[in-house]
Amino acid sequence: MGKPVGIQLWTVNDTLKHDPAGTLNQLAKIGFKEVEAAGFAGLEPKRFRHLLDAAGLRCPSAHLQFDMDNLGKAFDEAHALGATYAAASSLIEPVGKAMKTKLEWKSAMSREEAKRTVDIANRIGAAAKRAGLQFALHNHDREFVDLGNGEVGYDIVWRETDPALVQFEIDCGWMVFAGRDPVDYFKKYPGRIPLIHVKDFQPKKNKDAKPMAEEMLGSELGRGTVDYKPIFAAAKAAGLKHYFAEQEGPFSRMSQLAAAQVAYDYLHSIN
Repeated sequence: MGKPVGIQLWTVNDTLKHDPAGTLNQLAKIGFKEVEAAGFAGLEPKRFRHLLDAAGLRCPSAHLQFDMDNLGKAFDEAHALGATYAAASSLIEPVGKAMKTKLEWKSAMSREEAKRTVDIANRIGAAAKRAGLQFALHNHDREFVDLGNGEVGYDIVWRETDPALVQFEIDCGWMVFAGRDPVDYFKKYPGRIPLIHVKDFQPKKNKDAKPMAEEMLGSELGRGTVDYKPIFAAAKAAGLKHYFAEQEGPFSRMSQLAAAQVAYDYLHSIN
């Protein structure tokens, strides 16, 4: 796609915690040019940025924790990394706090949660814009459970958030696993999807299983079930800015860094 190959650092999270500098240098040696942060390996953000710079890696996007009472902390971390996008892997915690309940990862996104997510996302997006950043929201599979008449929580969030404040990072693997096609969203919402996760998964036990009916088991890119050629074509046409390889565990077939090498080789070849 004429863009640098990126990786979500959650893919190498265990290795990164053990040896931050060595892991980042190895990713650069593999050929990655960009990363998306998911924590800082126990380091201060500025120190982590120093390691990124030393390895020759850029960090255009970071998954951050958003405290609605102190959003500035997350934005300061994004700036320290040199990121443009302040992304949320999920808003389940701040939304649960707003609803005065503990939301469960193994429960579907309800209509009420979707509505509250809209409010929280718009608020974070407005604050991010004032801080010179763009907020982006990432998905899993719990957002795609049918709430009745074919409507899902994810679509409520898309429809009711302010496009000027809230953009999206489609996790293509989770979306396909939930039975949806990323291509449909690229066609419906061009310009709102600057980021994607490029993720693969092992075959389902029941190919017709509904969202959340089965545990997702990660696969090395190109060795699972997702066909990325039409996804990449649609993403490029819709204005994609950055893409990041990511793998879910368990890493039973090879190490995290070995899986990162497979991911790079796949993305390099498909480009």
